[in-house]
This record gives sequence, C-alpha cells and structure tokens, in this order.
Amino acid sequence: MFKNAVQLFEIFGFKLKVDPSWLLIATLIVWSLSTSYFPGVLPGRTSTIYTVLGIIAMLGMFASLILHELAHSVVARSYGLKVGGITLFIFGGVAELEEEPHDPKSEFQIAIAGPLMSLFLAGLFYGVSNLLAGGSEISPAGAVVGYLALINLVLAVFNLIPAFPLDGGRMLRAAIWRVTQDLLRATMISSRIGSAFALFLMLTGALALFAGGGIGGFWQILIGFFILNASNGSYQNLLVKTALRGKTASSLMSDLVHTIDAEASIADLVDTVMLRHGVSFVPVVSNDILIGYADTAGVRSVDRQDWATRNVAGIMIRRDPSNTVAPQMPLNEVFECLTSHPRRKLMVAQGQRLAGVISLSDLMHHLALEQELGAKPARHT
Repeated sequence: MFKNAVQLFEIFGFKLKVDPSWLLIATLIVWSLSTSYFPGVLPGRTSTIYTVLGIIAMLGMFASLILHELAHSVVARSYGLKVGGITLFIFGGVAELEEEPHDPKSEFQIAIAGPLMSLFLAGLFYGVSNLLAGGSEISPAGAVVGYLALINLVLAVFNLIPAFPLDGGRMLRAAIWRVTQDLLRATMISSRIGSAFALFLMLTGALALFAGGGIGGFWQILIGFFILNASNGSYQNLLVKTALRGKTASSLMSDLVHTIDAEASIADLVDTVMLRHGVSFVPVVSNDILIGYADTAGVRSVDRQDWATRNVAGIMIRRDPSNTVAPQMPLNEVFECLTSHPRRKLMVAQGQRLAGVISLSDLMHHLALEQELGAKPARHT
C-alpha cells in the first residue's frame, strides 16, 4: 500500500514505517501550532519558543498515533492475524492487517482498541495538565500536554464515527456481520455508509471553501476523498478475495503455452513464437526443464541486426519465486503476487516442469464473467 514508506524501528515485533506524505502533515502541524495555537494560549513568547513547542507537540501526536495503531496491532495479533506493520502517512496512521478478522468478535475488539487507547491517552494527558496547572498562567509544558489531551480526544471521537473504514465503521461492520453472518454483505453496507459520510465531508468542505473557510475546508475535502477511496477499495478488495477463495492457480492458468529453447536465437523467438502466435511472454526451457522467461522488453534490449546471432539465454529472466508459482497456490495469493509487481504474468510450475501461465488479465476476466453471470461468491462466516 505504501511503497515509499521508510522503516524507522520495530516495537513489540511490529515494523514502524513512515510514508513521505507524513512529512507534509508534520510540517503543517508545526506551522499551525507555532503560529496560531501556542501564541494564543501562551502570549508574549518568542517565535523560537513557539516553534520548539510546536515540534514537541507534533512528536507527541506522532507517539499518540503510534500507540493508537499499536493497540489495533496487539489485539489483532492476539487473534492470530498477521500485521504487516504500522505506517504513518498524511491522513494519520494505519495498522496493515494482512488478512480479514475471522469473526465479528475479533473485528469489533480490534477496531475498538484504537479509540480506547486514544481515550486513555486523552485522560492521561488531561490529568497531567491539571497537575502542571500551578496558577492562573499556563506553563509551556502545560500547553503542550493540554494540546495532546485535546488531540487524542478528537482522534478517538472522529474514529468512532460509524463510517467504514474508520474504527467506528469497522465496529458497525462487526455488528452487521454478527446479525447477517455474512462478511461481504456487512462490508458492502458499512462501505456505503462510509462513502456517504465521505461525500458529506467533501460537500461541506467545498461549501466552507466558498465561504472563506480556508485550509480547513480544503483539508476536509482531502479527508473525505481518502475515506471514499478507502471505503470503496476495501469492499472491492474483499469482493475479489471472496470470489477467488477456494480456487488455485491450476484452475485458471493457460496450459497451452508456447515455449522456446534457451539456445534458440532471438530471431527464432520473435518469428516462430511471438509474431506467429501473438504472445509477448514466452517461458524458456532447457531439456524440458523450465529455467526462465523472455519477453518483448528483453528483445528490445538487443539491436535488431544481432537477433540472429544472439541466443534467448542472453535476454532471459531466470525463474525465481517472484515470477513462478505452484499449481496448488491459492488464487488470492496469486492475485497479490500479480498486483504487487509490475509483471502481469506468472509461470506455473510443478517441480521443474512448466504447467502453464497465469496472468492478471485471466483473473480480471474471470471476475468480470462471474459478475456478469450473477454468480454469488462463497459465503464467509
């Protein structure tokens, strides 16, 4: 999801990563706090002090987001779910669950763990701010802690809104799942509610912009746009996983495959295989053993006048786990392999022998055909 994220460290076995987009929101937070919030609650200080307090408060918010997502991750792991890591990005943070919760109870408890952590932090910071309040004048430390109490309360309340994929939306999905015993239907309903909330945010944000609301309205539109995409994307992703569940690579692979010997010339590859059969991806074999593949990109890397004297082995991409799957691999995993790399085709091999080729277009065609036929995916309870 976040291909450019940089890993900072591990905490309790979870990889903490930061997407470059977080730098933008961090900068905006420091700027806003140092030019508006802190001058308002601590008048008469220098701009340097306001900037330092803004950086400290931003780092405190950074830590609060980590703890919020860490709560999700710890509970998810207690239910046996794999968590790819915790990533902070422009719209906050996300615990990257690699699979859906197995039942409504685990979904609800994973979802509510984050807001509960934020509420706990809000109460903790509020208590500390009261201890630091020694008189009528607010101290710099008290101002920072008071801000952290407020921001954690806002984080908890916002996430409890029943709009998928916010935590409240996931709690709603768990409740619908419990009643219907159908995860796909629960996701569809909660994602529609999430989409409606996102459109509401975008509409009110646009109205605020026209009314002179400034950056607040623009930010509201961005958040709404993110929720809309995440909500629709989550449902579509689950729809794909559900439709492919129980099927393996062998069920959709093309077993009529044109191959080329590693010692054949590139000219033979182009003339007798690619152009003759209209294919751009050709598995390469040697003594009937699959050793790799050649494609049009490899052909183009060699000058045309050298095609007759250069063999296929020289442009071949060797077989490895990133481009080869077993016939019994679940289609869900095949889909992840195809969508996580630029390559859109995979070789299917049983041992050292080629069994077939499977492509992303094969999977998408299958999904489109199922939808056209009105086939109902397997029920997930």
